[in-house]
Amino acid sequence: MALLEVRNLNKIYEIGIFRKKYIHAVKNVSFSIKEGEIVSLVGESGSGKTTTAKIILGLLKPTSGEILFEGKNLQEYFTNIDTIRELRRKVHAVFQDPFASYNPFYPIDRVLHQAIRLIGFDPASPEAKELMEEALRNVGLDPKSILGKYPHQLSGGEKQRIMVARCWLLMPKLIVADEPVSMIDASTRGGVIKLFEKLRKVQNTSILFITHDMGLAYYISDKILIMYLGELVEEGTPDEILSNPKHDYTKRLIESIPTLYKKWEDLEKIKV
Repeated sequence: MALLEVRNLNKIYEIGIFRKKYIHAVKNVSFSIKEGEIVSLVGESGSGKTTTAKIILGLLKPTSGEILFEGKNLQEYFTNIDTIRELRRKVHAVFQDPFASYNPFYPIDRVLHQAIRLIGFDPASPEAKELMEEALRNVGLDPKSILGKYPHQLSGGEKQRIMVARCWLLMPKLIVADEPVSMIDASTRGGVIKLFEKLRKVQNTSILFITHDMGLAYYISDKILIMYLGELVEEGTPDEILSNPKHDYTKRLIESIPTLYKKWEDLEKIKV
């Protein structure tokens, strides 16, 4: 059984008062993710990737269709606070902008404390401190130089690593990563990508990796889904997609990146 199943998902936005318009942002989208699988959802801005992600996270309601997580309809998790907490523990997000993930008035410890509470620990307890320090070390950060700092005192790469450390604490079944490296500098992108691979290897976490970068999708994925104008137009393994693209949009994506096959080969040299 698949960990996540998306079935005939549609999202239609209604805009205007007197002259209404309808925008079909997601059109009959269906796919599945197995346990421990990394699936990349690839497309340009406005293709419907982020809308799909928000529906999977329960941040938007679909117009029609359904999402099954561990065989259970996603909407069933929103019946009471306990099942919502269960879902937030099992399905977690890493968003595009690491700067927007933090409240500038609080130390960064706060985002880790939120995760600690979700797994049933008191953030002030010695056990919680030990767990947070271990999670930070697992993503290559020194707890002594990180804990107690405010967001403006850390780099974008450090802030994004802390969000991955938060995932390490929660041990989610699924991470929805929406353009997680597009707003950090190139020198630290490889390290963050390696962290996702480490999470998959150590915790068997599945990842829906949303990106516009075909080179990155080729490097990290077990399966690639191509999204265009709200629809899934092609899917397959990275080698299938790159060596034998069938849809014209996929072909244009590949042709626009002439260094695609070599772009991420240096990541193999990066150690977390």
